[in-house]
Order: sequence, then structure tokens, then C-alpha cells
Amino acid sequence: MSTEYHHNHYVPVWYQKRFIPTGQTDRELYYLDLKPGSFTDPRGIRHELNGLHRWGPKRCFAEKDLYTTYFGSEESTGIEQAFFGPVDQNGKKGVDYFTDFTHPSVDYDALRSMMIYLCTQKMRTPKGLGWLKDQAGTTNREEILRLVVRLRDIFSAIWMECAWQIADAEQSETKFIISDHPVTVYNRRCGPRSDWCRGNNDPDIRFQGTHTIFPLSLEKILILTNLSWVRNPYQSEINARPNPNFVRQAVFDYTAVQIHRHLTQQEVRQINFIIKSRALRYVAAAKEEWLYPDMYVSKAPHLQRATVEFVISGRRLSPGVDPSEGPAGCT
Repeated sequence: MSTEYHHNHYVPVWYQKRFIPTGQTDRELYYLDLKPGSFTDPRGIRHELNGLHRWGPKRCFAEKDLYTTYFGSEESTGIEQAFFGPVDQNGKKGVDYFTDFTHPSVDYDALRSMMIYLCTQKMRTPKGLGWLKDQAGTTNREEILRLVVRLRDIFSAIWMECAWQIADAEQSETKFIISDHPVTVYNRRCGPRSDWCRGNNDPDIRFQGTHTIFPLSLEKILILTNLSWVRNPYQSEINARPNPNFVRQAVFDYTAVQIHRHLTQQEVRQINFIIKSRALRYVAAAKEEWLYPDMYVSKAPHLQRATVEFVISGRRLSPGVDPSEGPAGCT
């Protein structure tokens, strides 16, 4: 059997290439393993393995036979070929459309492709597949992959009703990084030790105070915030938003998409901190120094929660909060 469909990218090559600067000749990324492990030499001395690599997109964010299914001695790559292939092909068109979104513009096909791609991307990663396994109570690979196919539109209604903001890092020397779970979810109430963030879990996108963050390219990022939170950011972050049902019809307002917000370098670092903190194991960037946003952010949890909320929402900081001290991330 051909090996063409056995090297499975859970973050597509075309998406990774969006984070390589134009004109960069080697077309590679700095790829950081957050859990590189260690080994013990013959003298009994323990050594940490090098977690930093310089690789092309074909080697990054991929596993052998992640989407291959088995029936006895027979194996099938049908899900990779027949499902993920079209999702990626159409999803690229949706990502292109929203990366360059301007008013007035209405493109239903692009929106539909974007929604299916985002939903699928959230579930197809090792972290997303682990979450599905936990929710379904099964370790059967074929059953879990069937769920990805069946639920490919599950989050669309919630996200379509969010406040959409496309922010720009053009004026920042630091650009966006990507992770092995690029549809990133953040809620300031849900720290890393909470049940909502342990293991394969993410904060529920139906919580009032949850934001969904998705880098579109090196300089553009999509931030989705529940409209009920935009209207009242002083309520409980973990209460359910109005109309929280997943599978239903929803209306998308193209005219309400917010554009032309330019982020400062510190704000980009704060968002990168969120992306890194919610990764399962790997992050990647065009420049090595961008992989370490934690070097530029405060370690004070109360400042982290305060500043990230304002960075993501675009609201002004309250008196007494120094934006230069706060990171974006949940600790």
C-alpha cells in the first residue's frame, strides 16, 4: 500500500507556511518541543534532550498513521484522503478570505469553509482527539475519527454568534507563533490547575468569558468573544452564554467583523503566551526568540488575568493596571 497518506499532518503544511516570512529562502520554522524528555548516560548522569529544531513544515506537527484505521490485518487511509483532504483544501480558501477581509464583503462559501475547518482543526490534533476520547469514553481509533467527521460542524453556531475581531501585528517586530493545537481557547477564570485545563481539556467555548484565538497568518489573528461577554464583562466567566446549544442554525453578521486593530509588540507577546501555554507539546515560529514570550511577561497571576482580558477584547485598561507588566496566559 502507498505510504502517501500515512504521514498525517494535524496542522496542515499550507497553514504552517503562512508563518514563514516572504523571502525567507530556507522555508523552515523553529520547532520547540516543550517536553523533550531526557536520557541517562553510562555514567548514570541524566541529560535533557534538545527540544529545539529547525525544520520544514513537512516534518512539523505530524504523526505516522494518526488517521489510519484498522480492521484486522487491513488498514485504511480513507479518512485522510476523503475527509481531511477536502476540509484542508476548502479551509485554506476560508482562511485566505478572512486574513484579507475588508468591508463591504459577503462570501457565504468562505464562511462555511472556515467554520468546518476551524471545528475540524480543533478536534484533529492529538489534544483534540484525546478530548474526544475522554468525552466518548472509548479508545477505539475508528470510532473517534468517525466522531471528528460527524461533528465537523459542531462549534459553528457558537462561533458565528461571537464578536469577531481580526487584529494585526504589522507594526510589531514580534509576529505570531503557532502550536500543535492552533484553535486556542482561553478563559481568565480557568487556570492551568483547574479541571477545565487539565490534560486534553480546554475551557468550554460556551462559557461567557471564553475567547477563541486562531492565528490566520504571520501578522493576522482572529479573536472570537461571546457577545454576552462583550456586553457585560463583569459577570461570572464560567456561566453558560445565552442559547448554548451546539447543533442549530445561526446568523452571521459580516458587517460586525472588527478590523484595523493594530497590536503592540507587548500585546503580540501576550497572545503568543496564551498560544504557548495552551499547547500540548509543540510550538513553532519563524524566529527563535518568538518562541519564548514568557521572558517578556509578568509572573503575577492577577496581572496576567487582567491584562490578557484587555488585550484580547481590545478594551482600555483600568486605572492602575500596567500593560507592560501583564502577560497573556492563564497561570
